[in-house]
Amino acid sequence: MNRRDFMQLGALVGAIGSGPAMAASTTSARGFNIVEASVADLQAAMQSGKVTSQKLVKLYLARIRAVDKAGPRLNSIIELNPDALSIAKALDAERKAKGPRGPLHGIPVLLKDNIATADKMQTTAGSLALLGVKPPRDAFLVTRLREAGAVILGKTNLSEWANMRSTRSTSGWSARGGLTKNPYALDRNTSGSSSGSGAAIAASLAAVAVGTETDGSITSPANVGGLVGIKPTLGLISRNGIIPIAHSQDTAGPMTRTVADAAILLTAMAGVDARDAATQDPAMKILDYSTFLDVDGLKGARIGVVRSNFGGRNDLASAVVESALKVLASKGAILVDVDEVPNTAKYEKTEYEVLLYELKADMAAYLAEFAPGSTIRTLKDIIDFNDKNRAREQPFFGQEHFVLAEAKGGLDSKPYLEALANNQLYSRAEGIDKVLKQHKLDALVAPTGGPAWLTDLINGDGYEGSFTSPAAVAGYPHVTVPAGQVFGLPCGISFVGSAWSEPTLIRLAYAFEQASKQRRAPTYAKSLNRSAST
Repeated sequence: MNRRDFMQLGALVGAIGSGPAMAASTTSARGFNIVEASVADLQAAMQSGKVTSQKLVKLYLARIRAVDKAGPRLNSIIELNPDALSIAKALDAERKAKGPRGPLHGIPVLLKDNIATADKMQTTAGSLALLGVKPPRDAFLVTRLREAGAVILGKTNLSEWANMRSTRSTSGWSARGGLTKNPYALDRNTSGSSSGSGAAIAASLAAVAVGTETDGSITSPANVGGLVGIKPTLGLISRNGIIPIAHSQDTAGPMTRTVADAAILLTAMAGVDARDAATQDPAMKILDYSTFLDVDGLKGARIGVVRSNFGGRNDLASAVVESALKVLASKGAILVDVDEVPNTAKYEKTEYEVLLYELKADMAAYLAEFAPGSTIRTLKDIIDFNDKNRAREQPFFGQEHFVLAEAKGGLDSKPYLEALANNQLYSRAEGIDKVLKQHKLDALVAPTGGPAWLTDLINGDGYEGSFTSPAAVAGYPHVTVPAGQVFGLPCGISFVGSAWSEPTLIRLAYAFEQASKQRRAPTYAKSLNRSAST
């Protein structure tokens, strides 16, 4: 950012705090407002000359100053890209000379801080242990986004090490980034671990964001943030360059305010990567997922309603989704009640075992490639660093997961191989695929999870269950869409299918979204009680 750009940005953000100033920070001189704006809205505004990519970057930076660093102080952004304005300026010149590359040309995008970028930003997974470590190259998905013309605006906070450090962690907290707040009620949790990506997009701090998931870390923050989240089939997006938990379940995915935006972002990130064998599956096809956006996409679809995920402690969210089921039926879907996804109990314990084994091996592999010159080379090094820096790294919770993972053997260990085979059998052929085939279903639906809980740094998360594990363990796609609210807190409905069924899920999710229109912008209430009374 040069001095002139800095002075212009200063003029935009200098008086911003809350109320009218916050609103003023969102609108260009020609009346274009970025709040809740879709990718298509932004492209139309750039095409018409109402804004440029540079101007969009300035507007989002001003909004980050007003909402993230002042006002509600969401604390969702861990770092901003100092080159964002210059990148946007170059893309504006390219647009003028040649036209846009595609739908992401000039669009500001946020990345979770476990996705490597070879620029002036850091990649730390929220940990102080990786401060100062510079990745030698971009993660593959970042290369894809840059090629699509996206402007990488910054990195988002996350649950440290993607929430795989402690048995009683608080989602949304990292030693580097602090605590991210939920924009729908500031004392409520953002869920994990893509907490910053979820809060930032809910608050319109960028057009779209990228999260990552091992089990629930895209879909759960999207659920409590009133967002669309897509956890794709394992291998649709390369895992290379993402700080790992476990290669058998890890994937990146879109976090957006609309299904259309998620389809655009997914299309840009997907692709075959020579460094990731999972992306070379012959069953994978390179598709433009926006071609599956069909308002009549529910007509004739057979959808299984997973009744075991309704009721219980999620009864309020279940009531919201019961209303959503009526929308599905009204648009022509054939709803079939199914008792449960078969055999989930058979991998409840072995899922965790696999994650522990793979965490130890995969972390060492990532550090060897993306942390050259660092003294942090293994999971044991991270454990030792955390113990030496206990006051900063462990003020609220420890590192029990790390310690258990470090005690595991290698990936040739018989217990690991048996657990992995068990997981894949009972989550795939004897799980999701079995129930889909038995009832001749296109997809399964259930409440994504409960509404956001009160953040409690002393006792940790008050998690109330979700529908994330079957698709996560299987490596199958999962799309969540806003279904409604409970006392002002968003709740989502999940669409889950078999491997590579993203076209079907996007078609169903889009048709539901367009029929229901349940996305609501946040109010930044201090608490749910205050929100409910006003």
